[in-house]
Amino acid sequence: MDTAIVVFTRDLRLHDNPALHQACGQARQVVPLFVADPAIAAATRSPNRARFLAESLADLRESLRERGADLILRHGDTATEVMKLATEVNASMVYLASDISHYASTRRQKLERACGQHRIGLTLTPGLTVVPPAELTAAGGGHYRVFTPYWRAWLRTTWRRHCPVPPVIAMPAIGHTGDLPATGAASPDLAPGGEQTGRRRFLSWRQNRLAGYGDNHDNLAGDLTSRLSAYLRFGCLSPLEVALGALDRPGGEEFCRQLAWRDFFYQVAAAFPDIATKNYRPAPARRHDQHALDAWRAGQTGLPIVDAGMRQLAAEGFMHNRARMITASFLTRNLEIDWRHGYAHFASLLVDGDVACNAGNWQWVAGTGNNTRPNRVMNPLRQAQRFDQAGDYIRRHVPELAGLGPAHIQTPWKLPARQHPGYPDPLVELP
Repeated sequence: MDTAIVVFTRDLRLHDNPALHQACGQARQVVPLFVADPAIAAATRSPNRARFLAESLADLRESLRERGADLILRHGDTATEVMKLATEVNASMVYLASDISHYASTRRQKLERACGQHRIGLTLTPGLTVVPPAELTAAGGGHYRVFTPYWRAWLRTTWRRHCPVPPVIAMPAIGHTGDLPATGAASPDLAPGGEQTGRRRFLSWRQNRLAGYGDNHDNLAGDLTSRLSAYLRFGCLSPLEVALGALDRPGGEEFCRQLAWRDFFYQVAAAFPDIATKNYRPAPARRHDQHALDAWRAGQTGLPIVDAGMRQLAAEGFMHNRARMITASFLTRNLEIDWRHGYAHFASLLVDGDVACNAGNWQWVAGTGNNTRPNRVMNPLRQAQRFDQAGDYIRRHVPELAGLGPAHIQTPWKLPARQHPGYPDPLVELP
């Protein structure tokens, strides 16, 4: 084969990239391509992800240039732009990483039709998860609906081989390489994007924090989680490489369990593509309280642990996983508001916002998803006492309460108003 095109989507890396690896092994010349589709940009409407994406593409372009190639950037419909480029460089094969969202499925189908019409081969590769979504099936057939048996099967299965980085990438001359996507205002403390930053973060965290992960990952104030979710969401890091690099180390199995949760929700979403819009299991109708919803979005519920989580989200485009569960439980259980409102707000701000994981976790908390205890309610006061005992996480993100002790922060309605001026009264009182 003379020339192949590699379409980068959510695999913005050189390390362990099966699509790039196969293309370089089978074609004399390889053209790396990213297509910024206005349809998906308009649908997501997330300045945080837009900036992280642009930084990740810039990093990928730099790494490709170091190996003799470049990243071609085009704007428009993916299938149309791929065919234009294929004609320009006389490509006979296209490589694309598999994905499971509605948008990704439509993109793949259009690309399959276009390649067929132009007599160009199309190869789909794994790489967005450790274990591909359809690879594990439950004993009764179909996808796994409960995590624990999936986790056991996930550990037992044979993972694919790790793909090395191509040392040199030969590429035909192309006149116009294209410009990086434009970005808008993002959260002030948003993490920087890119494979190089993600790899440094992972290696540092593995060396210094992984061993204590099992005991410390729920510590809100300690902030001891890996913070790799955005790099995994955009494919700046290979989930397989992360799992291989962590599993056999102290704390590695506990950490890999979280990677398995990510894979679990991917295989659920692959089987139930409407996971972001429809209940996975039946549930009673919820009420709609616009005032309460707006207060929750703004971090003004009067429940400090909830408000701390929501304000961290606004400031960083990220929220600690324990805080995600607390804030989601408060919205769906205490305020009795439909989970889809929470999902949409998270999707607008989370830099790691991902259809499968975001919707899967929201439905799990709301009791409409894969939770084996669908009536579970997380009392935010008890959660604060367990996971923010000294109140440091709350004080970090809710400065109005910086001078208060843990007991007062955890039961704010027992305080005279003058002791927390400017902070709202709680929307609900909790036992």
